[in-house]
Amino acid sequence: MAGVEEVEVVVAHQERATLRVGDVFLKIDADRTRADVEVEAMAIAPIPTPEVLWRKPPVLALAALPGTALGRLGEPSTASSAAWAAAGAAARTLHDAPPPPWPGRSLDEVASRLDGECAWLVANGVLPAGVVTRNRRVAEAALRPWTPVFTHGDLQVTHVFADGDEITGVIDWSEAGPGDALFDLATLTLGHEERLGDVVAGYGTDVDLDVIRAWWSLRSLRAVRWLIEHGFDPWPEVAVLNSRL
Repeated sequence: MAGVEEVEVVVAHQERATLRVGDVFLKIDADRTRADVEVEAMAIAPIPTPEVLWRKPPVLALAALPGTALGRLGEPSTASSAAWAAAGAAARTLHDAPPPPWPGRSLDEVASRLDGECAWLVANGVLPAGVVTRNRRVAEAALRPWTPVFTHGDLQVTHVFADGDEITGVIDWSEAGPGDALFDLATLTLGHEERLGDVVAGYGTDVDLDVIRAWWSLRSLRAVRWLIEHGFDPWPEVAVLNSRL
């Protein structure tokens, strides 16, 4: 890293921080278990991931991926339809692999947290009760038994990198574990509904679009409080919730 002129703060909050120094990303995480999951998930994932350069807890050094992120939540994506389809194909490859050996979130855990977040949003006047009630009703379709697959757990567009029409890798695996395949597809297309057809085409199998839309509402309802408490603006998630009306 000799000759580096600046350090870029990619993200920083109370739980973790990510810095970019030249072509190296330094992830600093207070939760060693979360970092352990990330390293192990990248080691067994059947799709491209960043190279682990070194690890000295609480710091994990990763090589930068070529290309750029598919997009950002709340902004139009300039990535090609083929790149989005390739992201769907990468998700299918991941989901076809054996799930990781550690436990994932249960349906009861997901439902309980959702109810708690909805109650908090209304009690604190963060969102109108009608918006919360409507989205809670939509989210109900996601609360059904699923066959656990190898999920990334946070497959948002900023975590998927492409160079032209090719996916070059996926970052941020700390939430990986057995879970619902449609949650990954919903996370990838959250706020980019117009790209859902491309992703499903690349995924290569029939999916329940109503369940994906349900996960859009569920994920957004769960995210708003966390974003506020960690100093982020939740307006993209709020926009998704308002769009369900």
